Amino acid sequence: MFCSFNQTYKIEPVMFAAWMRILARVPGSVLWLLRSNRIAEANLRRHAEAHDIAGDRLVFAPFATKEDHLARIGHADLGLDTRVINGHTTTADTLWAGVPVLTLAGAFFPSRVAASLVRAMGLPDLVVDSLDDFEATAVRLANDRAALRARVARNRLAMPLFDTQAFTRDLEAAFRCIWDRHVEGIPPAPLDIPGAPIDGG
Repeated sequence: MFCSFNQTYKIEPVMFAAWMRILARVPGSVLWLLRSNRIAEANLRRHAEAHDIAGDRLVFAPFATKEDHLARIGHADLGLDTRVINGHTTTADTLWAGVPVLTLAGAFFPSRVAASLVRAMGLPDLVVDSLDDFEATAVRLANDRAALRARVARNRLAMPLFDTQAFTRDLEAAFRCIWDRHVEGIPPAPLDIPGAPIDGG
């Protein structure tokens, strides 16, 4: 089961078409989405059918409490990210629930957030650079779910993404460095905090 719990406004035609091609190539698969409103739900089902995908292969989940939402995400096999505006908190929640997220890295900040999160989770192979790679990787991973889920489980508490204590130490070190530069009259500049992870995403 694929999922994308991003809000409906992030779903645009190019990526939705890619999602439908993925469903076509993975028989029996469904795409689990967040229910926004009945009009959006009907429109998405209609567009799925325009791509020769049965509308009932889109499964809509109602809004839920954070605890219940995190619990239910874990039943998905692979998160499919949106393209122009990535999942931000949505991607972090999905990874925290133990579900890998496949993302297409764009050219601007809103389209690169998920790439940074996925890389910080130690899963750089889930960041692709083209729609063709996105589709091919999703299809391949649909047939290799167990190994990927095991990697996510191993990395969840071992990699920087969810290491709150290390993040806090690095942030405090950055604040000290900023203050020290200010006191010494040194102009602002990029900071190099020893030990902090470097992410070019």
